[in-house]
Amino acid sequence: MTQRSCRRSTTLILATLILAALAPLAAMAQSSLLRVRLQADIRSTDPGVNRDANTDTVMLHMVEGLVGIREDTSIGPLLANRVDLSNGGKTYTFKLRDGVVFHNGAPLAADDVVWAWRRYLAPATQWRCLPEFDGRGIAKIVSVDASDTKTVVFTLDNPSALFLTQMARPDCGGSGIYHRTSVGPDGKWKEPIGTGPFKLGEWKRGQYVDLLRFDRYTARAEPMDGFTGGKRAEVDRVRFMVIPDSAAAKAALLSHAVDLIPDIAVAELGDLNGQPNVRIDKVTTAALSGILLQTRDPLLKDVRIRRALALAIDSPALVRGVTNALARPNNSAVPETSPFYTAVQATGFKSDLAQAKKLLAEAGYTGQPIKMLTNKRYQSMFDTALLAQALAAKAGIKLEVEVLDWAAQLDRYTKGDYQAMAFSYSARLDPSLAFDMFTGPKDTQPRKVWDNREVQALVNASMQTADKAKRQALFDELHRRLIDEVPMIPLYNGLQLNAVSQRVSGFRGWAGESPRVWNVRVK
Repeated sequence: MTQRSCRRSTTLILATLILAALAPLAAMAQSSLLRVRLQADIRSTDPGVNRDANTDTVMLHMVEGLVGIREDTSIGPLLANRVDLSNGGKTYTFKLRDGVVFHNGAPLAADDVVWAWRRYLAPATQWRCLPEFDGRGIAKIVSVDASDTKTVVFTLDNPSALFLTQMARPDCGGSGIYHRTSVGPDGKWKEPIGTGPFKLGEWKRGQYVDLLRFDRYTARAEPMDGFTGGKRAEVDRVRFMVIPDSAAAKAALLSHAVDLIPDIAVAELGDLNGQPNVRIDKVTTAALSGILLQTRDPLLKDVRIRRALALAIDSPALVRGVTNALARPNNSAVPETSPFYTAVQATGFKSDLAQAKKLLAEAGYTGQPIKMLTNKRYQSMFDTALLAQALAAKAGIKLEVEVLDWAAQLDRYTKGDYQAMAFSYSARLDPSLAFDMFTGPKDTQPRKVWDNREVQALVNASMQTADKAKRQALFDELHRRLIDEVPMIPLYNGLQLNAVSQRVSGFRGWAGESPRVWNVRVK
């Protein structure tokens, strides 16, 4: 049997097994069940703790923070009804909405917010975003207090223009407020007792996560807007189904065993385009895909070699190849969806093989191999590495591609243990956060890509001012320096392709990437 036949047989077997396992669901009322594919299981149910993008997606249907990110990247109220700023920008006062209750029926009160935030700020919790609020970031939370049952006061040591933005970050779990019964008497996490439109049903590890409609949910009056605005659970149950194999997922969609496949790979479009019962929802996101370069590597510490690589890699050609011409090249850390993306950010690396070869000769490069890490879990990263290898070879640069499993690559990224790697960052909806995700001191944060004190000062300054003109000037300078120093080669912003059954109405993607299934119906 050929390799192709083996792969085909394996795919058919996987699809058959998954469809057989899904058969009992057919008996459920289709109007009450929405089935969403996950390519991997969630990591935990503790918001912002032991998380990844899938975990964030599921959690943000169950928990809500004081504020949320709107679709235009601004911040809007969520559990808070109003936010007042005082004390020179160091005191934030949140007035809570009336009528909000937790999934256990307890009414939301200010001391619940204080309790949840004190748990977030405890180092033992290991919250993903603790460094942004404990003084290692731009500002430190000095105190969180309840001045009455509906008022919570946060006091900072320094003003921060991005305090609310940091609170609303999806990778922070949206700083979601959960009831204290989410934690057992021993202090260990049990399950999320949140305030969202859905509550946890059953998590069967490796198979599915069931969310149930929360009938006592109190929606905001405004239209749905990003992670805030009006939310309604229009189905009784949402089942996030773990289906790692993409062919099996497509088979499930086409057989009506799955209703939604978020973020399908470009390579999967061929089998779905033209299907009468499937529509493709396309949206450009604020995610960032590119090539990271280790500036402390004995070879790549020479900026001439990094520049030569950037000039050898034809960004438009690579992006066309990776995304089937569906995405546009962007060599800036500022996403093209941002109001801060201007003509300055539109400038980038222009392919110039002659100049690349000249720089390599000046640097004394004689064909030493540069190892580029990638993985096959994310097809776009794998394709990026292969195309970069071919393009770099035209300038005489020898890239050697090493394929790891995603967990191993992520570990190497965290430790800074690589020469180069194809990598993608999830959406950061403010340019300050986009730069902050890869700038910083490598000695204390090895995962940081760009270690330059002057650059970090510019990023910090962009977080301290709310003046749009001043922020624009800072982002322009950061972009020019990135093009000059080449700590990484940004290639394109995220392209999210969602395959949606025609039975589903109300679903639409957005720049924040994370799929939202509130306000979504199934026929």
